[in-house]
Amino acid sequence: MGIEEKLPSGVLLTSVELFAGWARKSSLWPATFGLACCAIEMMATGAGRYDLARFGMEVFRASPRQADLMIVAGRVSQKMAPVLRQIYDQMPDPKWVISMGACASSGGMFNNYAIVQGVDHVVPVDIYLPGCPPRPEMLLDAILKLHDEIQHTKLGVHRERELDELEAAALKAIPTSSMKGLLA
Repeated sequence: MGIEEKLPSGVLLTSVELFAGWARKSSLWPATFGLACCAIEMMATGAGRYDLARFGMEVFRASPRQADLMIVAGRVSQKMAPVLRQIYDQMPDPKWVISMGACASSGGMFNNYAIVQGVDHVVPVDIYLPGCPPRPEMLLDAILKLHDEIQHTKLGVHRERELDELEAAALKAIPTSSMKGLLA
């Protein structure tokens, strides 16, 4: 004899955080920022075969003010970096970023002065998607992982406390420059 049996049908029990997380993850609107060959794979993900509409993402937004997810697909040049940051700044909070492909994540094979060696130098990245170019299935998997992250995001004071704990853990971590390989 549980509480479910005493409630009338049609009543749903949940917390505000879980409901808000479900609503956010179910209505992501991506901003297009396709810069190279990865953009073709991103467009294929939005097409009928892979169908992003299943996840509430049927329309890629051309205006950053209507988007809350930026998918950076392809290499970012030094000239494009300020434009990328401006578009990110125009997006409303909360906002998320997926770095799609080796070029966006680390500069890829373009290790020169003209290409930003990782989009995380310009905007904070939530999910890194490897590959050259990554398949649409991989982008779908990254979006589903981002859905899980969004679903479990805290709200209000709990979010501030969570961010403080994450920052404290990051400050205690060993800097990568002092690491001596995998076996050290």
